Amino acid sequence: MPNILHRFSIDAPPQRVRELVATKKGVEQWWTGRAVTGDESVGNKFAVYFGDAERPAAAFMMVELTDERVVWRCVEGPSDWLETRIVYALTPRADGGTTLLFSHEGWAKESEFMSGCSTNWAAYLTSLKSGAETGGFNPYPGGEMSRWD
Repeated sequence: MPNILHRFSIDAPPQRVRELVATKKGVEQWWTGRAVTGDESVGNKFAVYFGDAERPAAAFMMVELTDERVVWRCVEGPSDWLETRIVYALTPRADGGTTLLFSHEGWAKESEFMSGCSTNWAAYLTSLKSGAETGGFNPYPGGEMSRWD
């Protein structure tokens, strides 16, 4: 199965990066730009909203939450996303920063939609990086590079 993979060097401590990918408040800052609903603890579901404030774009179950890894499983959303996993692997660097290995795993097949999602993930992970380093986030719609309207 194909995966989307990205590697980022972030000049912020792993704890800060983990907070941004493992909490509703964090995800709102760098990705959605809107409220995230639900419960972000392991075994529970949270939903993300983009253009339509009434209908979630996707919902995820938090399946792993450690200092080194945060893993979400898509339980609602675009059909190509269902049952895929989004993995944030955090490695501390000697200089106090973080290496983030991101993967969106388990796609059924490569497609134009997958390519667009990879482009958007790179843009939003750039928002995560700049926000973690300076507080300057660029969430939806600012970071959106490939639209599906």
